Amino acid sequence: MIGFDLSDTQTALQTTYAERAKALDLGTLAAQDASGHLDLNEWRGIWQQIADTGILGLAAPQDFDGAAQGIVTCAAALHGFGEGCVHNGLLLAIGAKMWTVIQPIVEFGTLEQCQRYIPDLIAGRIIGSDGVTEATAGSDAMTLNTTARADGDDYILNGEKIYVGLAPLCDVALVFASTAPEKGAWGISAFLVDMSLRGATRGGHVDKAGLRSIPTGRLTFDNVRLPASARLGAEGAGRAIFGRASEWERQMIFAGHVGGMKRQLDQCVAHARSRTSGGVPINTHQSVSNRIADMRLRYETTWLMQLRGAWQMDQQRSTAAQAALTKLHISEALLASSIDALRTMGGAGYYFEADPARDLRDAMGGVILGGTSDIQRQIIAAMLGR
Repeated sequence: MIGFDLSDTQTALQTTYAERAKALDLGTLAAQDASGHLDLNEWRGIWQQIADTGILGLAAPQDFDGAAQGIVTCAAALHGFGEGCVHNGLLLAIGAKMWTVIQPIVEFGTLEQCQRYIPDLIAGRIIGSDGVTEATAGSDAMTLNTTARADGDDYILNGEKIYVGLAPLCDVALVFASTAPEKGAWGISAFLVDMSLRGATRGGHVDKAGLRSIPTGRLTFDNVRLPASARLGAEGAGRAIFGRASEWERQMIFAGHVGGMKRQLDQCVAHARSRTSGGVPINTHQSVSNRIADMRLRYETTWLMQLRGAWQMDQQRSTAAQAALTKLHISEALLASSIDALRTMGGAGYYFEADPARDLRDAMGGVILGGTSDIQRQIIAAMLGR
């Protein structure tokens, strides 16, 4: 079983990535987040800065320009990035690209697919997205209307994906489509779709209540002709690929947000020490100190759960149950602590562009994306035999 402490090397990496995140030139992103109107050209430049830190390739094999680090080490680096970066949308984008785009290609791709896509994704030369959700397929993600009909040696792709992170900028999309509708979920296949192909359309940015610093939109496919070499894995393997990608996503996508909870906690502690009410610092008031104690408890438990699941992945153990537990606990704890942070910061945190207000808006999305909290509870209950 993993110990409670990171190694000196992992701790140093955590500090390094906190410093790299703080050093990012985010330009006018805070104002864009507040307005909901993102400058996509500026955003691509920010993404290039993120790629230049090396974080996107931490888990990828060295053969494809990755750093081949263990998953616990990746968790430490992502934690550090979350400590240094106040924009949760960027943290989500980093996690999504690492675990739901790059990792599935590493695990299921051919050598040619890995060589073609992974180095460029890691370096930021291209941007990847994963297309799963549809208007009629959300939590039940495998009931898809998007189809990929065989046509000789090719496939003809038709359909639309919604709520796709980085859709307005993506160069390649990992798309799940039905190749045998009569087989239901067992007839789903996965494809790496070059978005420059005729009939592939990237929708514009759609504003959201939170996570507004990540461009989000639709991907539409109108008779897009795909070569068989675009298929990821065997025909009909889409369910298995999606299941594995979901495991990675649920276990690891919020690792950066755990670091964000540490940043949030530190901000509240500093504020409670310096802000006075009734002639004394507000941290002397039990109601305030109790809230901060709860925030500390949530941070510690989420970090331990994150590390436990990452360690299980390093040991190549099944993490389906642990991933559901981790995703459920971190997303709910993040939301609860964001509410407590806003209460502690008071009016100073309630301005729309203030960190606590943005954190709360962003945390609301965590209980929905990647499978709702209700879905995670169903997964956990089913594994316990209900």
